[in-house]
Amino acid sequence: MQTTFGTGQATGESTDLAFTDPLTGLGNHRRFFDKVDRLISDRADDPAPFTVGILDLDGFKPINDLFGHKAGDEILIQVAMRLRASMDSHSTVCRIGADEYAFLYPMVFSEEAAAEKSRTLIEILSAPHDVGERTARLSASVGCSMFYSGDETTEILVSKAETALYHAKRSGRGRVVVYSREMEEAAKRVTRIEQALRRAVSAGEVEPHFQPIVDLRTRRIIGFETLARWTDGDLGSVPATVFIPIAEERGIIGPLSQLVLRKAAEAARSWPKDLFLSFNLSPSQLVDQNTGLHILATLDRTGFDPRRLEIEITETGLMNDPASAEKIVENLRRVGIRVALDDFGTGQSSLGRLREFHFDKLKIDRAFVSSILDDRPSEHIIRAILAMCEGLGMDVVTEGIEQEAQAERLVQFGCAGGQGFLFGRPVDADATLGYLRDSFRGALRVKAI
Repeated sequence: MQTTFGTGQATGESTDLAFTDPLTGLGNHRRFFDKVDRLISDRADDPAPFTVGILDLDGFKPINDLFGHKAGDEILIQVAMRLRASMDSHSTVCRIGADEYAFLYPMVFSEEAAAEKSRTLIEILSAPHDVGERTARLSASVGCSMFYSGDETTEILVSKAETALYHAKRSGRGRVVVYSREMEEAAKRVTRIEQALRRAVSAGEVEPHFQPIVDLRTRRIIGFETLARWTDGDLGSVPATVFIPIAEERGIIGPLSQLVLRKAAEAARSWPKDLFLSFNLSPSQLVDQNTGLHILATLDRTGFDPRRLEIEITETGLMNDPASAEKIVENLRRVGIRVALDDFGTGQSSLGRLREFHFDKLKIDRAFVSSILDDRPSEHIIRAILAMCEGLGMDVVTEGIEQEAQAERLVQFGCAGGQGFLFGRPVDADATLGYLRDSFRGALRVKAI
């Protein structure tokens, strides 16, 4: 009897440990799924609604890096204690990821109540957390889904909550989103676009278009920026603002970028040798140390001179992993590729980044240009940027120029380069070559393809 009892106790303890998060003492991923499975089973005959939610701490990694992993663990424990204390006798909270917690509200029957409960959790976590003699503040984002019918499984409910959480984090910190039918349709459309884009990249169907960059004083073309364009047989023309973020999120951006750069370099070989090709790198490419190798391999394959290539990166891209971005930038500059900071003034980096990364060029965002004629602050900001770049020895291009008066004002301020619809919209390789022939007729002979 004693032997039997002892074995059973050990088995029970082992099972309990398998369902427990060792750091916080909360249930883990397995326990949460088990709880939801049981509730679905209990309500099989009468599927009354209930709520599943996932809470993710916003910006926990920087806090972890700042205070250290031991302090980070202490914060996670404090978060767990607060969440557990906020649960009623019917509800459950578990830790299902590094900084993710899942909760189950069996008695929350409506989307409005789910959102209100979630906002309460966020408010509870917003109070300072003690870290030794210091304090840290946290925000959190929450995604919820509602159980409505017996056809829904735990996996489906959690997947919907994860989709809602994704939308919450995209819309800013401290947000709550409850999964909706509209969100489901949007998710299906994203999946359709992703699948079609994968096929298009594999078949080489994404094309580069080129927008001219000019010397503002003489209006002479000095280079072109490459912009990806894609038209699908079923979906039609898909805007870059739609398919580029999807490519970024779904891991397609690397192959897509290589395809477009190869086609752009092949086209640019036919341009006058003093014209440069400008090409954008996405944030995820700046954390992939293979990015530089792929660029150099493409240039070698196409025979395009690296000294005629400019790579554009954004302030936001730099912030993800500054050390990785700096290494990639330095490797590219070492072979003669120039590097430009794009959309300056709209990101989150400090002015110190300009010194740390040794950019060759800065591109002033179109937001300042659109109001330059009637907004004194925009005028002063542009003047200050131009003076700073002159001191740092950096070239400048102003984006989004659409009016002659804007171009004239920028020339008065001493801005050398410009880009915008005033000088030309993005067009394909053949149209670009024709544009060059017309623009350079009588001054330069453009070599035919």
